[in-house]
This record gives sequence, structure tokens and C-alpha cells, in this order.
Amino acid sequence: MKKVVSSIFWLLLMGTVLGQDLSLREWQLRALDFNNRGDHTNAVIVLQQGLKQHPNALVLQKDLTTSLLLKRDFAGARQLALSLVERTDADEACFQLGGNALKALEEVKECEKLYVKGIKKFPKSGPLHSEMGELLWSFKDKRAITYWENGIQADPNYSGNYYNAALYYSKTDWLWRTLLYGEIYVNMESKSERAPVIKKLLWETYQQKIMSTTAAPAVKLSPFETAVATTFDKASTVMAQGLSTETLTMARTRFVLDWFKQYGERYPFRLFDHHQQLLKAGLFEAYDQWLFGEAENKTRFTQWKTNKVEEFYKLESFLFNRVFKLSRYPHLF
Repeated sequence: MKKVVSSIFWLLLMGTVLGQDLSLREWQLRALDFNNRGDHTNAVIVLQQGLKQHPNALVLQKDLTTSLLLKRDFAGARQLALSLVERTDADEACFQLGGNALKALEEVKECEKLYVKGIKKFPKSGPLHSEMGELLWSFKDKRAITYWENGIQADPNYSGNYYNAALYYSKTDWLWRTLLYGEIYVNMESKSERAPVIKKLLWETYQQKIMSTTAAPAVKLSPFETAVATTFDKASTVMAQGLSTETLTMARTRFVLDWFKQYGERYPFRLFDHHQQLLKAGLFEAYDQWLFGEAENKTRFTQWKTNKVEEFYKLESFLFNRVFKLSRYPHLF
């Protein structure tokens, strides 16, 4: 009975809508309302009706592709998306939608070709580089890191490439790349669900680096990385009393002070500028607790926040009321 009533309501609604000349935005909002309620079938119907009023409207066709993907009609989404990428006004989202459809259908080679075509058309697209790398890495293809690195260079403020690169380098001897890319990601996406994953990775990577008995890394470091490693090694003598968030903060504080004495002008780096700002604001200790405290010991971190309510509030205001952006590509290598 409920389905019958719903169908009658839908027919009455569409009878009213078809008599109107709705704007593109109005069609989009009607479909969005259905998608938000999980009714992707009716979202598809709305958008198909909208396209009768606005033939070839790219925004409606992209929304229709998205709705088809949500409905799990991957074949339908594939057909529409592949027609969209051939349009002269196709944007990078068209290629992303096509990639999503092809990945769902496990058409890997076709998906790779599509991303290559998209990157050629949009060479500064951070998302397309990121997704191409993810596609390759799903088959452990090491070309993935080249796309993530190129994505960082092309679009320094797209966070996804930092996330992927940090995870990739955590499995290699380039641990400073994990630490720097990972911390940049956390500052860009401080409230994302993936931020705690990277915070934990940062803590574990510092543990690995500090506890390592190897005198030199097994990989060739760039001049920038060498400067970072040398400066940190000198600053980390405080680790003789053991590794904790507090001792790591002492080492990182000394690192920042020494870095700007020796290398600040030679290697301008946004993350280290951020550290210097936090030190001047008296918030670096709180920042490192926010960054490492929970990963080290959740109970102690909760207690620290309880004892330092005002300081933590100031830190959150400092971090969350501004956007962490890079004005240039971070020349790490």
C-alpha cells in the first residue's frame, strides 16, 4: 500500500513539475533531495526530466551520472560519463565520474587511458593525479608515486596527493617524506576522518626514525632532506631520556629554532613557517599534543586536554579559523 501511495504522489508531483519551466538549479535541488533520502531511482527520473527542458546541460548530465553511480547502475553511468568527456566543455569532474564508473566495472585499462586523457587536458588537476595514482597502486604499480608527486607539484593545495604520498613513503626508507607530507595533510584536513590515521602514522614514523640504529639512510637524500635530517639529528639529543610527546616537542622546538638560523632563507617551507608561528604564539606544545598525544597514549592525552582547556581552545581557534595553504610547490626533492 505504501508503494502505491508513493507512486501516486510521484505521478501527481511530476504532473505539476512538467507544467513548469524550472531552472537548472531547481532541477538539481529536486534530485539532490531524493539522493539525500537514498531514493536514487527518483533522483535519476527527475534529472532525466530536467534534461528534456535543458538538453545537453552539463551540470544536469554530471548530476545524472552521479545519481546512476549511487543507484549502482554502473553501465548507465559509464555510457553517459564517456560521452561527457568528449564534450568541448568537459571539466575534470567529468573524467572523475568516468573513472568511478570504469573502476566499478573493473575496466582498469580503460580507466587508466581515461585518466591519462584527463590529465593531458587538465595538467594542473590535483584530483585526477591522485585518482590515477590510486588506480595504479591498487595493483602495486610503483608509477603511482610519480602521479602523486606530480599532483603535489601541479596543485600544491590539493590534500589527497599528500595523503597518498605519505602512506606510500611510510613503506620505504624515505621517512622524512612521510613525516613532512603527512603533517601537511593533517593541517590541510584537520577535521577529516583520515586525519587520525595520519597522526598515528606520524607518531609511528618518528618512533621508527628515532629508534633506528642505522647511521645513514639506505636512499639518497636531496639537499633539502639532508638539511632537515642533519638539523633534526642535532636537535634530537634530548631523546636520551626516552621518546614521548613532550621530548619530541623539545626536539622539534630546537629543530625549528636551528632551522631558521641556518636554512630558513635557503629552503623556504610553509610547514616550518607554520611551526615558527605556533612557537611565537606559545601554542607549539599544544599543537604537538594535538598531533601526537592521542597516538601515544589516549588516556594521557584526554587528561592533558582536561588540564589545559584554555590552551587547547586557543590552539583550535588558531588552527581551525584559518586555511593552511601553500603559496608554492614544496621543493622537498
